[in-house]
Amino acid sequence: MSDSHNGHDHAPPPGHDGPLTHYQIREIAVRELLIEKGVFTADDVRREVEKMDQRTPAKGAVVVARAWTDPAYKERLFANGTAACEEMGIAMGRTYFLIAVENTETVHNVIVCTLCSCYPRNLIGLPPDWYKSRAYRSRAVREPRAVLVEFGLELPESVTIRVHDSTADMRYMVLPRRPEGAENLGEEELAALVTRDCMIGVAVPRAEAVAS
Repeated sequence: MSDSHNGHDHAPPPGHDGPLTHYQIREIAVRELLIEKGVFTADDVRREVEKMDQRTPAKGAVVVARAWTDPAYKERLFANGTAACEEMGIAMGRTYFLIAVENTETVHNVIVCTLCSCYPRNLIGLPPDWYKSRAYRSRAVREPRAVLVEFGLELPESVTIRVHDSTADMRYMVLPRRPEGAENLGEEELAALVTRDCMIGVAVPRAEAVAS
């Protein structure tokens, strides 16, 4: 079964179930037109999709580990997150400015995009499905403490929770607290403690993750 738009048939992409939405039809139509005009090829599209699918939180974990061990780098990260990441060889592109926010004993940060799913993909990989869900996008702002409990993170009432709303021009990354028991670990071992969810703010690093 195919969908028709302006006299052209647009078949669902491989692996797609169900009818195409209005926006999916529009994306296919624009992509096919640009390929037809020679702006890029179908193989170019495939390669870019592969690059996106290969993004992981590992790069962000390296940035966190460096900030934990190098106070001067940490200051540069807070001053200009985009430049500090590029200093580590991480290409951030020019589409947004990255802001790093630090968790402390008294403040815990959480990132969200209430509009859609804006997220620093180049740094911490593809956003999880729950991050894009309407439930998370609305509840993270209205009742962040309850949302964190559902992720298994129960914080003392004395800890202030700050929620940061990402936009197309500005993205956030949480710099989690260095866990107790990790004082003597090197950067590589420290990076192994840092997960995607830690950099979103719905989890915290655990030193036993390496010890085990």
